[in-house]
Formats: sequence, structure tokens, C-alpha cells
Amino acid sequence: MGLFNKIFGAFKRIDDEFLDELEETLILADIGVNTSTEIVEKLRKICSKEKLKDENTVTEALKGIIIEILERGDKTLKLESKPSVALIVGVNGVGKTTTLGKLALRLRNQGKQVLLCAGDTFRAAAAEQLTIWAERAQTQIIKQGEGADAAAVVFDAVSAAKARGTDVLLCDTAGRLHNKTNLLNELSKISRVLDRELPGHDRETLLVIDATTGQNGLEQAKKFCETVELTGVALTKLDGTAKGGIVIAVADTLGVPVKFIGVGEKVEDLKPFDPKAFVEEIL
Repeated sequence: MGLFNKIFGAFKRIDDEFLDELEETLILADIGVNTSTEIVEKLRKICSKEKLKDENTVTEALKGIIIEILERGDKTLKLESKPSVALIVGVNGVGKTTTLGKLALRLRNQGKQVLLCAGDTFRAAAAEQLTIWAERAQTQIIKQGEGADAAAVVFDAVSAAKARGTDVLLCDTAGRLHNKTNLLNELSKISRVLDRELPGHDRETLLVIDATTGQNGLEQAKKFCETVELTGVALTKLDGTAKGGIVIAVADTLGVPVKFIGVGEKVEDLKPFDPKAFVEEIL
């Protein structure tokens, strides 16, 4: 366990000093104070009850606690209605449009007819970027000019999806900071349009989080939860330098399941989230 080699090397006994050091290490791994405290307290009880004293048994107990947190919630995409909708949200620069494009290809490979909606009318060239992904995924795209009303674009896309017999409508949205009230209100308006035009439809609302953002990612997630009903998280930029522990804090604090991780720039680098493999990697 790369992250904890130093701790286990420095301590000969599993005692309070060791557990305090472990808690500090978890916090430094972006897991957060509250979640780190919860994990260590559970580990403390297990060590006491089962009289765990060596590195291997303690390591396995720690893995089990974190995996239990990450396994909460349904990690599959519920996109059975026709059309169903996947709404991609998050702040600027986290990889929303790229994640949407990769997801479009993934769904196309599953035999679904996909339509893309360029709902990010705020960022310059966002629609052009999504158009490139539409070409890669061999899907159609609904878009308007920069500065257009995003909810109106979504309305047009829903109408097109119903007329064309689309299986899944994938909607990009503006990269909004969690403290930008006007953009969050726009997101609420988009949700109302979807509810009105597609009553009872299956909808995934995926929050894209950059694995390098640290605790700011948790604050983003909390604010988005106040605006829309999140169904999952996609964690991007999870490469060799990213700790990614923030996803444990998000799953624990909000109860929102992690559904995908992005581990590179290639199309196939969007992978379904595997809690056990993730814990092995992060530890």
C-alpha cells in the first residue's frame, strides 16, 4: 500500500498513536476530516474487537471499511425509457464535454441510438468541441449559437429526440462554479424543461469532478445537490499523480454513487467504477 508504507514502517504496534497518524494521512489524501475520522473510528473498533495486531490484517480491515462506503448506491446507468436523458454537470475545466463524448461512444457501442445536446451556450467553442465528439461517436447533435438560452436548446433537443426515436439524449451544460447563482438557476430551468417535456423519463444527472481538486470537489458536489438531484459522479483525471480520495468523501457525505472514472485521454479511458480496484490503487 504505497500511501501507508511509511506509517506501517514507522510503527511497530497498532495503537492510538498509529491510528492518529493514519487519520492524518487519510485527511492528506483528500478524504476529508469527517470521513477520515469515521473510517479510523470504525477501524479502531474492529482492531479492538478482533484483536488485530499486524499490518496485513489491519490493511484488509481498512480496505473493507472504505469499500463499504464506495459500494453504497446503484452504480449502473438507468436509461431504459425512450428517450432517456443523461445530464452532465460540473464546474469549468473538469472534463464534462470529454466525458459526455466518451459516454456517447460507450452507449453507441451498446447499440443505443444517441443524440447530443450542446447545452453549454456559455463557453466559447463548447458547441464546436461537442460537434467533434458527435462526429467521433457517429451521432447527431442539436445546437444553437453562443449565448443562446440553454433551456431552449434542451427543449429543441427533447423534441428532436422524440421525433427521431432516440434512445438516449446526452446533454452538455455550462461549466458553472458552485457559487454562481445565475448559472445554477439556469440548471434548474433545464431540469424543469425536462420534467415538463418528458414526464416520468429515466434521467441520470452525473456530476463530473476533477480528481485533483481536493476538498473543493466536495463543496462543489454539495452545491449541485441543492440544485439538481444527482444520480452519480464521474471522476476524471485519475492518473498516477491524482490522489482521488475526494470521491470517498463525496460518496460518504452525499450518498451519491461513483459510476465512472476517467483515467486518460483515449476514448476507452472512461471506465465503470470498481470500488475494490479503486481502493487498491488509492491506498
